[in-house]
Amino acid sequence: MISAHDLEQAGEAFAAFGAGTLGKIAHRRLIHPFPNGFPSKGFTVPSIAIVGAGPGMGLAIARTFGSRGFDVALIARNRDKLNDLAGRLDAEGITAAAFPADVLDHDALTQALKDAATRLGGIDVLEYSPAGSLESTTLTAPSETNPSDVQWAMDFLLYGAIAATRTVLPAMREAGAGTLLYTNGAGSVDPTPMLGNLNAAQAALRNWVLSLHKELADTGVQAAHVAIGVWVGTDGPPGVPAASAEEVAPLYWDLHTQRDEAERVFTV
Repeated sequence: MISAHDLEQAGEAFAAFGAGTLGKIAHRRLIHPFPNGFPSKGFTVPSIAIVGAGPGMGLAIARTFGSRGFDVALIARNRDKLNDLAGRLDAEGITAAAFPADVLDHDALTQALKDAATRLGGIDVLEYSPAGSLESTTLTAPSETNPSDVQWAMDFLLYGAIAATRTVLPAMREAGAGTLLYTNGAGSVDPTPMLGNLNAAQAALRNWVLSLHKELADTGVQAAHVAIGVWVGTDGPPGVPAASAEEVAPLYWDLHTQRDEAERVFTV
């Protein structure tokens, strides 16, 4: 099945989004939820950094965690759009800040992670979900795929995720706590021939995340993969299964709190 994330992750416009957070949390608690959603007096407020934050899944995830007491770092390339999202969250009582960066520029990405950690006092949860459009993108069947057809998706999906993770993970390891969540399309699990080049990169990200989950077992750090098998929103092609971002977002909280799961596939 072709999902919204399979298609969204197929655009050269991927480069319009950035990612990251620095997990400087050696003196923080709050990886696990508070009994009533918010911290008690004297505790540091936890934070989530959302990679590729946008008005769909990114905003819904921000609301899911923010309503439970998390501050939010919004990271993408377009400062104006980030500021708009931050303003919407602030109006709802959720502390949010914008940290512009291009996920393909690893130096800028790293600096955005450091800035977010400094501003928020550390990062407890990293959520990686860059997305783009289909404009100016060539999709190829497996037998017609050249290495260059896969390279752009590898740069955006896998290499961006690795760069973000290498920035936040050392402090999470030191603290013995942290959550790393990676969003992908359903083609990472069940590939579609018309998306052969994209699905190859999606599968590479999934494989890496599942391996990371195993590596981090018993360290207190959770890594998990989310494969979305529906069109997110109401503007999808006729006949394609769809769900709202608000329906999908609670899954991320589940993976943050139910820390033995390596993967969830969302379908309807």
